[in-house]
Amino acid sequence: MLSSTPFPNRTDPSAEPGPEGGPALDPAIADALKKDDAGLVAAVVQQYDTLEVLMLGWMDEEALRRTLSTGRVTFYSRSRAEYWRKGDTSGHRQWVKGVALDCDGDALLVTVDQEGAACHTGTRTCFDGRALPAETALRPDPEGL
Repeated sequence: MLSSTPFPNRTDPSAEPGPEGGPALDPAIADALKKDDAGLVAAVVQQYDTLEVLMLGWMDEEALRRTLSTGRVTFYSRSRAEYWRKGDTSGHRQWVKGVALDCDGDALLVTVDQEGAACHTGTRTCFDGRALPAETALRPDPEGL
C-alpha cells in the first residue's frame, strides 16, 4: 500500500544512528524543517479529540526523532539545554496520535492524548485563564447583507 504522506514511515537499516542510539531522523524530514538560529522548531501540542491547544514546546531534530519513534512527546528545553519527555516527572504524559509539519516547515502540530494537566502550573492547558483583552470582530456576511 502506498503512503499518502510525503514522509512515509520507513526504516533504513543503513541509516546512521541518532545521538541517543536510535536511527537518525529521516533525512527528508530533516531537510523539510526550517529551524531557528538555535536549531529549533515550535511544536504546538493539541488534544486529538477535543482539538484543545494544550501547549507550545520546542523540538530539534533529535527531539522530533524521539517523538516520532517512541509514541511519547519529547521536547528540547531552551532554559535547561536538555531533552525532556513530557510526563516523566509529573505523570502527565502525552501519547502521540499524529505529527504534522506546517506548509513553511517552521512549526509542528503534535496531536496527543493528554494524561492529566498539560501545563507545568497544573492547568489543563498552558492558555487556561491567560486570555488577553482583545477587540473582537464579526466576519462580514459574504452576501453583503
